[in-house]
Amino acid sequence: MAERVSVAGLQVARELYDFIGERALPGTGVEAAAFWEGFAGLLAEFTGQNRALLQKREALQQKIDAYYMARAGQAMDPAADEAFLREIGYLVEEGPDFTIGTTNTDPEIAHIPGPQLVVPITNARYALNAANARWGSLYDALYGTDALGDLPRGGGYDPERGARVIAWAKAHLDRAVPLAQGSWADVTGLAVRDGQLVLVRNGDETGLADPAAFVGYLEGGRVPLQVLLRANGLLVEVRVDSSTDVGRQDPAGISDVRLESAVSAIMDCEDSVACVDAADKVQAYGNWLGLMKGDLTESVEKAGSTFTRKLAPDMLFTRPDGEELRVKGRALMLVRNVGHLMTNPAVLDADGAEVFEGLMDAMVTTTIAIHDLAKSGGARNSVEGSVYVVKPKMHGPEEVAFADAVFTKVEGLLGLPANTVKLGIMDEERRTSVNLKECIRAAKDRVAFINTGFLDRTGDEIHTGMEAGPFLPKGEMKSTAWITSYEDRNVDIGLACGLRGRAQIGKGMWAMPDLMAQMLEAKVGHPKAGANCAWVPSPTAATLHATHYHVIDVLARQEEIARGGPRGTLEALLTVPVMRGRNLSEEELTREIENNAQGILGYVVRWIDQGVGCSKVPDIHDIGLMEDRATCRISSQALANWLHHGVVSEEQVMAAMRKMAAVVDRQNAGDPLYAPMAPDYDGVAFQAACDLVFRGRIQPSGYTEPVLHRRRLQRKG
Repeated sequence: MAERVSVAGLQVARELYDFIGERALPGTGVEAAAFWEGFAGLLAEFTGQNRALLQKREALQQKIDAYYMARAGQAMDPAADEAFLREIGYLVEEGPDFTIGTTNTDPEIAHIPGPQLVVPITNARYALNAANARWGSLYDALYGTDALGDLPRGGGYDPERGARVIAWAKAHLDRAVPLAQGSWADVTGLAVRDGQLVLVRNGDETGLADPAAFVGYLEGGRVPLQVLLRANGLLVEVRVDSSTDVGRQDPAGISDVRLESAVSAIMDCEDSVACVDAADKVQAYGNWLGLMKGDLTESVEKAGSTFTRKLAPDMLFTRPDGEELRVKGRALMLVRNVGHLMTNPAVLDADGAEVFEGLMDAMVTTTIAIHDLAKSGGARNSVEGSVYVVKPKMHGPEEVAFADAVFTKVEGLLGLPANTVKLGIMDEERRTSVNLKECIRAAKDRVAFINTGFLDRTGDEIHTGMEAGPFLPKGEMKSTAWITSYEDRNVDIGLACGLRGRAQIGKGMWAMPDLMAQMLEAKVGHPKAGANCAWVPSPTAATLHATHYHVIDVLARQEEIARGGPRGTLEALLTVPVMRGRNLSEEELTREIENNAQGILGYVVRWIDQGVGCSKVPDIHDIGLMEDRATCRISSQALANWLHHGVVSEEQVMAAMRKMAAVVDRQNAGDPLYAPMAPDYDGVAFQAACDLVFRGRIQPSGYTEPVLHRRRLQRKG
């Protein structure tokens, strides 16, 4: 049993109590007694409301289940479904048009479209990498990945590949920041003269097609000349240094092209972590504290040497007019709290019950952010004095209004101005998608982010429509009417509610970090869709994805979309993607079962045995995929749905689980910390994976957290 401290009627785990008093509060102006009394008051006011909201979720689901059971065998009827959902209060009436009132959002949120990273806050190295991914080398990203169509050979620098990298980068510069005459490939010299950028080509001088794209420079430093350009709001740094291998190879001495890449980064306390007790929460909160204070460090061993990684400083350039230009060196950091469902044993309330983890996150992460708010200059996270909290897994406007009220209370307890906390609404639950306008209205003065996420959204689609029939294979759902409507309506409604120029409209993850050529081909679709941020799996991917924003003016694209009128329809969104008159072959069934089983096992075994909430997990074809709880949710719900409707049998699924356990064991053979699941199949991790599938239908909203948390605590014990 954890040692606990009694304070303000609460029983607080010693690790958390000491962390708050000794590390989190000093420097915030908040006294320990006021913090704990305030937190106890927050719990007293909102615990009952939180519980009631969860009960309403279950009551609505029971009515939906009964509705589909009564219609078994009938054709899908979206119009009838809509009428029913309105009758039970699942669908609410839309109010008049409005514009959000959010103020004091930072440029990265309001005006600078670009890539966004999501990273587990419990891993300090990853968190620092994500924060420092504001800048990345385009040359390195092209050279070290398959972006050029192949991978580099080992054995040192390859001049031939280097030449291909340089050619690609200069062709991109021609698109992003073109010259007044000619191509960047012809440039033999760069200089800054009288506040103007001068480029020499074929013995003649030229400039940029848009002289205003030249925004700064730095001469005489470690790099002889650094030229700062701007393309659709993002900065591009051209480095000139003929002393390097690459610079010597280049006619102009250009040694690198560095891009402003991950403009923002979500530090995640939710889907990508495995936080089940006080020790885990202190690790998460401690890293968030280090990021907000600016003193987080991590010792890193690489290539036989050890060094200390820390947050990148801001950079100073000279403007064309001679004035100083400070350039931010770090991504704007948001923090993703947990949703409304889970409780955590780190704190027991006055009744001895575990507190809702979302209420604890709201109080603690906001308190910690005061360290950044208190800074008057230098390397700050928010120059506008805001705190950005992304709130996942909310079901409908009532739950968004609840989150808004919680943060209003937290701001009052901490003495912060109203709406200091900006809210990110993740549009990943069906009840939120169908009521998105009213969800935004419920937090209209603090909303700063909405997004779409295919995986969680599909998981909730399956769970909500569990009794409607067997669902299509998950890969086929990507081309159905509801997902297209979901993606389009999210952007359309966000723009209609005035998010343009005030907030982010985001799109989901590219899950294959090793397939950058495919990403370059496909992910340009996100800025074209009007998304001013989209998730990427690594800093390198952020640098490559940044090239899309150089050539797509997202803000102009958003204006064009808004003028075009609404696209997706509610009817399409309500069309449940079930199989009708479709018979899958045995080969198709086996492939789908094994793909899902392998993905679940590959993720769950690391979650349960090692506490790893997000990692690159090989799929059944040994292609690395970034997996978190969202990917696990869709796979487990897909199998649970087919089991429920008799598409597959328990014997078939268990045989696949055991077969795939051996595959996952092979894929992890090089990990000294790995405990094989086969041939006994009696470990906690294998049992957890089976629970997710065979008990998936009865999990709250189809979430994986209850099973994973219970089994992880069992494993830790």
